[in-house]
Amino acid sequence: MKFQIEDVTVYFPYDNIYPEQYSYMVELKRALDAKGHALLEMPTGTGKTIALLSLITSYALSKPSNPIKLLYCTRTVHEMEKTLAELRVLHQYQLRHLGPAARILALGLSSRKNLCINPAVVSAENRDSVDAGCRKLTASWVRALSIENPNIPTCAFFENYENAASEAVLPPGVYTLQDLRAFGRDKGWCPYFLARHMVQFANVVVYSYQYLLDPKVAGIISKEMQRESVVVFDEAHNIDNVCIEALSVSVRRQTLEGATRNLSKMAQEINRFIKLFNMGGRFKATDAGRLRAEYNRLVEGLAIRGDLPISDTWLSNPALPDDILKEAVPGNIRRAEHFLSVLRRLVQYLHGRLETENVEKEGPVAFVASINSQAGIDQKMLRFCYDRLHSLMMTLEITDTDEFLHIQTLCDFATLVGTYTRGFSIIIEPFDERMPHIPDPVLQLSCHDASLAIKPVFERFQSVVITSGTLSPIDLYPRLLNFNPVVSRSFTMSLTRNCICPMVLTRGSDQLPVSTKFDMRSDPGVVRNYGRLLLEMVSVVPDGIVCFFVSYSYMDGIVNTWNETGILKDIMQHKLVFIETQDVVETTLALDNYRRACDCGRGAVFFSVARGKVAEGIDFDRHYGRLVIMFGVPFQYTLSRILLARLEYLRETFQIKEGDFLTFDALRQAAQCVGRVIRSKADYGMMIFADKRYSRHDKRSKLPGWILSHLRDAHLNLSTDMALHIAREFLRKMAQPYDKAGGSGRKTLLSQEDLEKMGDGSMSEMLF
Repeated sequence: MKFQIEDVTVYFPYDNIYPEQYSYMVELKRALDAKGHALLEMPTGTGKTIALLSLITSYALSKPSNPIKLLYCTRTVHEMEKTLAELRVLHQYQLRHLGPAARILALGLSSRKNLCINPAVVSAENRDSVDAGCRKLTASWVRALSIENPNIPTCAFFENYENAASEAVLPPGVYTLQDLRAFGRDKGWCPYFLARHMVQFANVVVYSYQYLLDPKVAGIISKEMQRESVVVFDEAHNIDNVCIEALSVSVRRQTLEGATRNLSKMAQEINRFIKLFNMGGRFKATDAGRLRAEYNRLVEGLAIRGDLPISDTWLSNPALPDDILKEAVPGNIRRAEHFLSVLRRLVQYLHGRLETENVEKEGPVAFVASINSQAGIDQKMLRFCYDRLHSLMMTLEITDTDEFLHIQTLCDFATLVGTYTRGFSIIIEPFDERMPHIPDPVLQLSCHDASLAIKPVFERFQSVVITSGTLSPIDLYPRLLNFNPVVSRSFTMSLTRNCICPMVLTRGSDQLPVSTKFDMRSDPGVVRNYGRLLLEMVSVVPDGIVCFFVSYSYMDGIVNTWNETGILKDIMQHKLVFIETQDVVETTLALDNYRRACDCGRGAVFFSVARGKVAEGIDFDRHYGRLVIMFGVPFQYTLSRILLARLEYLRETFQIKEGDFLTFDALRQAAQCVGRVIRSKADYGMMIFADKRYSRHDKRSKLPGWILSHLRDAHLNLSTDMALHIAREFLRKMAQPYDKAGGSGRKTLLSQEDLEKMGDGSMSEMLF
């Protein structure tokens, strides 16, 4: 369908549109017109992605003189592929209506591991090994040597791509990762470097959060993006945690031991160069002359030699672009051997700090002062560690970057500690509090201020849209990320029938309260009541049931107890049970079998953990999830030193109280878990919040509006038998036929005529 929103003709590839999609587009257009940022909460399963893509691409088509670029950030590769598939449907619709004028180039960008087609490289087990394998075949010095000696292996796909030069372009169209690989195989070009090159010319780029928020990656990939871009962070309820992780570093004993090995290897290389130089000879002198050339370059104030070839670029500086010093490397680390001795002293100093038996916490300023007095390394030397290491690795022509991750981590740490004085703390823990008998010392530089990493994004691009199904309370995000949105809206769900049934269960059928509060969670009565609740539900709810627990350890304990008391055996009389583990392969297998059990009508129960992989990215739509039970309130581990330091910082800097932040964080996770069951309006599902604390107004009010609007007062303080009665009634009601378009004066599907009527205002009362 095709309709107007003010001066923009919106092309929408389906025959009907939900009222909330229309309202969402109107608000989004306001933000684009104002060239400002937006914060939009839209219920899950209401077509948020297609609404975003339709409006932004139509907006770009309506303003051909000043085209805007769309940078769409997702959290997982699976979400990236889904977004590109939606965009392909939309693009074909626009081509049918507008012809060649609607042509765009849209592509997904991911790591080499997901895009490489060279079988020798992509077979490596992890991402770092694939990156290093690629570098061994494509680095400029390797290719230069292979011209003289044809036995040195190179990558045929990369060579073909380089030889094609300016002809290596992607024709217009929408390319998923699979399409890019197929195109690369067809042409014999490397899809990874082709995608990297085409990103700057594309109208729509879909990639991971890290490509914009992590300075090490953003410095390489997103440096060229123009200001006239709209950035969308989808499923952005955890965006503050992503920002914090991008600027945090952990150093363990293994890191320091690995760094020592890396330093010895680099020292051997440098000594070899110096020996060659002393021996003379034309060829040998050029090798050794590289160190001399590097020294001269650093004296002139150039950290890296000019523009590097695309295949040589490595990770960028871990500090944010505005915080990187634009001056020459300090004199005392210009010579390679001097720099290595500085790093050795730093490793020795950190070894000493890890020997502690007590938890220590200090700010960056005190930590840098202590390094200076004990190891003789000042703040400026620390700040330049990363750039100096990068330059040295280029000079020594190191290709196996995966072996040098430890020294890289160390230099990341040094650069961040030397750059930032506020918003960080250094925390040294001699052991994990949950396993105090195992010594595992760790030194963590933890960032507390989420606004640091995202600040360059807000400043650089004209519109940033943060959107998700769970952004409540919506007023906390501008404070956490320190920005002023021009539009901030939370949309409700328009339904023809009440197909969501949330309930708060506060007590078992024996009237004992249930909760995962620390003093109650191991109470046999609570564990028994949770077991009885699930047992009663599996006997009446058809198909799939998903249960979320607050942590892996609690899930292990409770399942163990259920097994001993025979509850688990009774549950398995009705449905099969599958469990999420910390192993990705095991969990994937469990999910596949869970789906098979639901498909064949046997029904199944899936045990999962809030904040785990399943809670974040797996949909349990239709018969895969008819009921979700959230056992307890998923608070973070509140004794974690890093969390305590962050809470203190939030209180002092943004005046956010500890209790408010912890409750907000726990309830966005709970909402994320229960939101998994409803993925479209034709779907239906029940949500049980099994904890007495959910009945308190201060906790409950932080759930998203679209869940609260269906939470009736009568469902706020239930026992197991009452919940069972409500579940039976609800399932009986859902089995009845209903009018999908919404009769009785309340439209939930709008056609083109309805939208045209809205122009004269006759529809507005129908909508709201």
